[in-house]
Formats: sequence, C-alpha cells, structure tokens
Amino acid sequence: MTIKLYGIKNCDTVKKARKWLEQHAIDYQFIDHRIDGLDPLELQDWLARLGWEQLVNKRGTSYRALSDEDKATLGPDTAAALLTATPAMIKRPLLVHDDRLQLGFNAADYARFFNQ
Repeated sequence: MTIKLYGIKNCDTVKKARKWLEQHAIDYQFIDHRIDGLDPLELQDWLARLGWEQLVNKRGTSYRALSDEDKATLGPDTAAALLTATPAMIKRPLLVHDDRLQLGFNAADYARFFNQ
C-alpha cells in the first residue's frame, strides 16, 4: 500500500515530516489539501477512526477565525462539512500507511510507526 502524507506544503510541521521521510528513504505520496482537495470518503474514515476532536486543528488561524457560533456548533455532525470547506483546519500532517494513521509529527513517533 502507498504511504500517503496529507497536509499543506508550506506548513513547517509538514516540512519536518517530509524531511524525516526523505532522510529515512521512505517513499510517499504527498497530498496537499489546498491544491488536491479532500476525498470525502477518506475524510469520513479519518473522522470515524480519529474523531473530529483530534482531527480539527484548534490552534490554527483557520479555527480561530471561526465565529463563536461556528465553534459552539462544531461537532460530529458538522465537522465533515467544515473540514471540506476549510481543509487547512485539519491537523497536520496526517500519515496513512497500511490502514494505520499517524496524526501530527514527532520523530520518535515516526520511527515507531515505521519500526525504525
């Protein structure tokens, strides 16, 4: 199965993840949410497996720009539409390999993920 890394190319954390993968000679496909968009079925899978609370990046500027009403109504029923409309709000990077997900970047976590 192809290793996929989802994120936004100008995100510093995504850059660190990409650099780590390249330094460890791990081939991957990079999918930029802003350029390539989101697959609705993949998004539903991530939401089901990770939960909207983990998938939504509440530290980012996109989340902070939401109105108080939008923040208050954010939940399992509204997260998919919001993340589809504003993919920059997805916590990143998201690494997908062999039906496993790794959210965020930490070198030690990536080493464990790839058994290195």
